[in-house]
Amino acid sequence: MRGDEARVVAAFVRHLEAEGWNVRTEVDHVDVVAMRSGHTLYAEAKGRTSSVGLDIDTMFGQILRRMPLDDQEDNSFAVVVPREAVNAVKRVPERIRRLLRLSIFSVDSDGCVEPVE
Repeated sequence: MRGDEARVVAAFVRHLEAEGWNVRTEVDHVDVVAMRSGHTLYAEAKGRTSSVGLDIDTMFGQILRRMPLDDQEDNSFAVVVPREAVNAVKRVPERIRRLLRLSIFSVDSDGCVEPVE
């Protein structure tokens, strides 16, 4: 991980651990894999970049390619981005995100993580 992406991942890991998740990073090229009570969360992150739209599109391609083939209903997925990139993430329609069991989390400049509706 380079630059700001490492900051975003570190903040998300702290957030998940505070919520009781067992967290690992860089598992089979997935930025974050977290487990709790039989549930697995796979997350891809992006930091601040000069090409926000392109990098967000890349992030979605990465999470789609890294979704496990065993379609277990207790798996879910997330993308984690700096707060200023949320609008670019929301270009993927809510209906599609819901079908993919995909959540959005934002990280502010202080490292505070919030789910995005």
